[in-house]
Amino acid sequence: MPIATEICRLLEIEVPILNGAMTPQAGGALARAVGDAGGFGMLGFAEGESTASIREQVGIVAAGGNGRFGVGLVEWMVRRRPELFELAIEAQPRLVCISFGDPQPYVDRLHARGMLVAAQVQSRALAQRAIDAGVDVLVAQGTEAGGHTGAVGTLPLLQIVLDITDRPVLAAGGIVSGRGLAAVIAAGATGAWIGTPFLMAAESRTNPAAQALIAASDETQTLRTSVYDRLQHTGWTPEFSGRALRNPFVDRWDRHEDALLNDAAAVQDFERAKQAGDFSVAHVYAGQSVGQLEGVRPAGEIVRTIEREAIERLRRIPPMLG
Repeated sequence: MPIATEICRLLEIEVPILNGAMTPQAGGALARAVGDAGGFGMLGFAEGESTASIREQVGIVAAGGNGRFGVGLVEWMVRRRPELFELAIEAQPRLVCISFGDPQPYVDRLHARGMLVAAQVQSRALAQRAIDAGVDVLVAQGTEAGGHTGAVGTLPLLQIVLDITDRPVLAAGGIVSGRGLAAVIAAGATGAWIGTPFLMAAESRTNPAAQALIAASDETQTLRTSVYDRLQHTGWTPEFSGRALRNPFVDRWDRHEDALLNDAAAVQDFERAKQAGDFSVAHVYAGQSVGQLEGVRPAGEIVRTIEREAIERLRRIPPMLG
């Protein structure tokens, strides 16, 4: 018997799992594979990706399965590059997720096109802002998540968000297995938004050297840092620093970003490493769930394994109620 939740009804899917809209890793092949396995595939639109490449990735996912997919946008990137929002509308996704900023300016236009709107939130205040903006789905993103995230853990945040809304809430951050999916569903979430495990999907656009590092890492080997955002002069604020794998470079410069930017040799080392894929200096954004990831697998296998394990765990709950 499948897990039937509100998000399954809304998105017309069989498995309440959405892959995180990671950039550039969440491309068309990954989103398509997640959708083909019964979940809901998300594409990540990045500020630095060309219009032609974005359209190519949309074509890959739109041509497969039932053609239902979503698009993830970072609000400050849309303000810098408004055509990302236009490309999202052009793609005709079922869901658009607008995060790390106020979604309000975009909600009415997306609703007018028949699209659902989601927002990742990292605190009570951000959740309330998304609710007031009229989003349809909230994603409670805990600090365990990889990439840019807030400071509150998934479980405390999920309880806060569930207490202030009756809209569907997805849980994100640290969910890597059926145990995690079952736990958040039992708490009241309608499903899971899963990122780091899909970095290890065969269909993702993750650098193979980065995948090898993720597989070799344990749950203690990540940290939240602003080092890479400062180096690359991005629009990310310290509120949403990025969780990355530890390496000698970030261990040296974390919390010393001003000094780093004044060290020309260190800045040059980073630029060289980024181009060469040298992750002893360059960054690999990943969450604390790396401790349970051992190798590359097809995305469909990831979806089906988590679903099967979650069903097994949820079936054990009724007898506990006497």
